[in-house]
Amino acid sequence: GNKKKIVIMIKVGILDGQTVQALIVAKQLSKAGFRVILFCDSRLSYGYYTKYAHERLICPSPEKQIEEFNSFFLKYIESNGLDVVVPMTDYSAKYLSKNKAALLDKVAFSIPDYEIFMNGYDKNQLMNVCLNNNIPHPMTIDLSSLEKGSEVMGFKFPALIKPNQAAGARGFKKVKSFKELWKSYEAIYKEFGDCHAQEFIPKGGRQFEAQILIKENEVLMSTINEQIRYYPKEGGSSCFNQTVENDHIIEICTKTLRLIKWEGFADFDLIEDPRDGSIKIMEINPRVPACIKSSVIAGVDFPKAIVELSLNQPITTYVYKPGNYLRYFSLDLLWLFSSQNKLKLLKSWLNNFFSRKHFFQDGEIMDPVPFIVGAFSGIAKQLDPKFRSKKQGLNKALLFVIEMDMLLLLV
Repeated sequence: GNKKKIVIMIKVGILDGQTVQALIVAKQLSKAGFRVILFCDSRLSYGYYTKYAHERLICPSPEKQIEEFNSFFLKYIESNGLDVVVPMTDYSAKYLSKNKAALLDKVAFSIPDYEIFMNGYDKNQLMNVCLNNNIPHPMTIDLSSLEKGSEVMGFKFPALIKPNQAAGARGFKKVKSFKELWKSYEAIYKEFGDCHAQEFIPKGGRQFEAQILIKENEVLMSTINEQIRYYPKEGGSSCFNQTVENDHIIEICTKTLRLIKWEGFADFDLIEDPRDGSIKIMEINPRVPACIKSSVIAGVDFPKAIVELSLNQPITTYVYKPGNYLRYFSLDLLWLFSSQNKLKLLKSWLNNFFSRKHFFQDGEIMDPVPFIVGAFSGIAKQLDPKFRSKKQGLNKALLFVIEMDMLLLLV
């Protein structure tokens, strides 16, 4: 009787598995003994080629083809079964929240109810919560409630027009007056829907991203990144981060989550205002950020905790050990190439490069293929005029030539 022990693995689906954050999420879940299934909208991407996934599926995009994605996803669950699902982008998180009632008896996940979700995800609603509860935030006006062409007394320029719901800096436009604001408004509204205007926080302050897992008003774990560099330099994605500690940030973020009755994971963007040193809440991302690996290297395994929370299992506790660096290598290289005095900056750019506290966001020696494919697709995306114009408002100065040099270097 040499009986084989059959182990049934819990199946975890990762939505938008093509993203860079899917790499570390797949790795942590696979290490924790889960069976990892990636739902990707593209092969030419970071996540698709990670060795830590057990299955990869090419499926419609939850951003652009919501109906098609929904029927694909339901069909998959019906035929194959799925225990837990974790979203990697705003769009897949919104999909789960919106369809929560229909999905929850088929698959487990930890996402707030839609009304609560929108209170945090909709930037205008979130700013309202901050305003009414004395939480530091930039001065904001709701453009959909204003008569076109009207002006608001006391509102400060320069300001940014921002869509209420859009990922990253999509649709952002810097304006210097109400006249300019209304001139630009129509086109942004047509593409992105309702917008708000927000005072522009001048350069010179630090920028932070805070990650919090909350259950029944209790913070289970939290981490903070200070974002040191971005690409593109104006309003781009962070490409060099350091994990830090800051009780005040966790305090204001927790207060906000409790006020809106948020459940599960939330990622906050915050900016320090150099005029008075106050740290202001900018937005909530309702899913793990691209830099979630920095939490993991600082000792806090959010991916595993999110799955445990979704399954109502006891949550493993962690000790947060900040002070590590995370570099999004391909973007950070583009940052260096788009800088004026490259040679002067090279020394500081190489700082910590070979230290034990330094890690790469977009790959690792043990899982090399995503790094190569992802870097290629990332650069192709930066070169794609459609993608560029979406980030256009804050990014006119970048030279195509630099990026071509960069491409030749990588090849």
